[in-house]
Amino acid sequence: MDGNSGERAELLTAWRLMCEAGSMAATYEANRPLCKYVHSTSRGHEAIQIATGLQLRSWDFVSPYYRDESMLLAMGFTPYELMLQLLAKADDPFSGGRSYYSHPNNRAADKPQIPHQSSATGMQVIPTTGIAQGLQYLEQIHSSLLKVGPEGELPVVICSLGDGSVTEGEVSEALQFAVLKQLPVIYLVQDNDWGISATAAEVRTMDAYEYAAGFKGLERMRVDGSDFTASYAAMETAISYVRHERKPILVQANVPLLGHHTSGVRKEWYRTAEDLEKHAANDPVPKLKALLLKHGVSEAELEEIERNAAADIKAAFDKAVQAPEPSPETVTEHIFAPAAVTVESGTRTPAGKSKVVMVDAALHAVEEIMQQYPEAILFGQDVGSRLGGVFREAATLGDKFGAHRVYNTAIQEAYIIGATTGLSAVGVKPIVEVQFADYIYPGFNQLVTEISKSCYLSNGKYPVQTLIRVPIGAYGGGGPYHSGSVESTLLTVKGIKVVYPSNAADMKGLMKAAFLDPNPVVMLEHKGLYWSKVPGTLDAMTIEPAADYLLPLGKGNIVQRAHPKDTAQGNALCIITYGMGVYWAKAAAKAYPGQVTIVDLRTLFPLDEELVFEMVQQHGKCLILTEEQLNNSFAQALAGRIQQHCFRFLDAPVFTMGALDLPAVPLNTGLEAAMLPTPAKVEAKIREVLAY
Repeated sequence: MDGNSGERAELLTAWRLMCEAGSMAATYEANRPLCKYVHSTSRGHEAIQIATGLQLRSWDFVSPYYRDESMLLAMGFTPYELMLQLLAKADDPFSGGRSYYSHPNNRAADKPQIPHQSSATGMQVIPTTGIAQGLQYLEQIHSSLLKVGPEGELPVVICSLGDGSVTEGEVSEALQFAVLKQLPVIYLVQDNDWGISATAAEVRTMDAYEYAAGFKGLERMRVDGSDFTASYAAMETAISYVRHERKPILVQANVPLLGHHTSGVRKEWYRTAEDLEKHAANDPVPKLKALLLKHGVSEAELEEIERNAAADIKAAFDKAVQAPEPSPETVTEHIFAPAAVTVESGTRTPAGKSKVVMVDAALHAVEEIMQQYPEAILFGQDVGSRLGGVFREAATLGDKFGAHRVYNTAIQEAYIIGATTGLSAVGVKPIVEVQFADYIYPGFNQLVTEISKSCYLSNGKYPVQTLIRVPIGAYGGGGPYHSGSVESTLLTVKGIKVVYPSNAADMKGLMKAAFLDPNPVVMLEHKGLYWSKVPGTLDAMTIEPAADYLLPLGKGNIVQRAHPKDTAQGNALCIITYGMGVYWAKAAAKAYPGQVTIVDLRTLFPLDEELVFEMVQQHGKCLILTEEQLNNSFAQALAGRIQQHCFRFLDAPVFTMGALDLPAVPLNTGLEAAMLPTPAKVEAKIREVLAY
């Protein structure tokens, strides 16, 4: 803050904002029946939050946290806007009544950019680091997508978090990556010594400042977060450092906690009078008032600002209470952004071309994507130029596109998946890989908490464009940690799409469409089909489609049709399957010429229900075939839907067939074969269904 008059004006602004925040907290407490949705307030944290918010610019990015209302006020959001979210009103500018108080998002050009903010403690650190990762990449390629200030000032990223969340493993993954890549991000840790009812002494051996020392290359600062001038100076230094040096820093701000943890977990339930008194002694409000009095501001002027703030807050609250509730008809809006590819287009079978294996079709699809879209990047474990993926699915890409576009990560599935949220928010188009389906679970926090909910809870402002490639399936003794099927688990997550191609042409067309989709897509790629080495899978090799070929998600394919005569006479059935199941079905169907129609779903969500129901209604008999363990699976859920929608057309129950319900795929190939479906087992099941 330069000059006495400028400093005085800044202090008065801070005072007004503190008065507003304090009056908001008091209003919410006095109107608990009206403020029925759980919320937290910023009481005690106002100084560091206001000092931060006042210095952020419209081209910066910030991830505030659930008690950062003072930071939002300082960034220019009005109390009324915040109250609309508090009361879950229709005009809530952040989520349209879908998310908690102080869970903002913003794309308006006059304020800092805020991607969707979740409630899960510590989970925001990976997506926010992904924002910095994306900004760094846009800088490297001199992209027009990079927004800068009027004098070319580069953006900074601020990630706000509480001290209790620093012990989360995903915070470590984010810090590791930020330091490794030297990303332009500030981790602002507001340390109030409490994690709900647990004190710092109970649950941690060090504070965030001490913890940061373990990350070589991470600058760190400590500040009294209850002192506005100290906080302003600290954040001014941190922001300037990151804006110019483009390196990460952690700022630990010690603050008192003067409010409740949340409106539903009240401070008097677990804190002593002595503890509350100790925290009250550090209240930022009287500290700032004393400073202003020293600057010659009169008591009367400060009291007038306080009275005006209280009146403004009352008026805003009364108005917010009367604001309309969301219409129930809006509840299904913004689950997904509209798909970019809705019809099949381009050349699927170019003349004069040779057949290719699936892994090469995928490789060529990614190469063509990266040639066409400079914003596209690829990262994951071992996908860099040295190896090009453990299945060689990224071979040559690192050499062709450079280490800034194709690179290895550490073993950190949470970061690989979660960073795509931040990358997408700045316009980067990530393709990432989880090395084996069995290892997707460490990334599920990010997939469920951040990625899947972003479009819906931001009211459509922040869909996450990400393509997550996952080699899947069992063959040839891969064993219990490299052979699993995870589609049923994925399909319980709402807000993502799941694709499962069974041949090279579908692989390429779906890969392109999945990349262009503005929503998160998980692409399951069966390892046993990659090279068609498994007996009976040569048909997975096809002519490679042209570069312009696109296959929309949600469209199944009839691989083989029963003879119309057999269908009409009730001597036929349809097999609904995908992935390796297509080849088990084709092999088994040879024993029943003309009697078997095979439907390859190709996409598990969105599902081509129209095709499925049409085939079931035509045949009257149906077998759903999967590689997954059967109990409580996607296959059984689909069987239930078919029975509900096609009951009066059925001549037999809907049969399902899958792997044995074992906890894992055994290593021994004989045991593996005993667990999985095989053509012979499918043939026997067809016989059973047809005989019904």
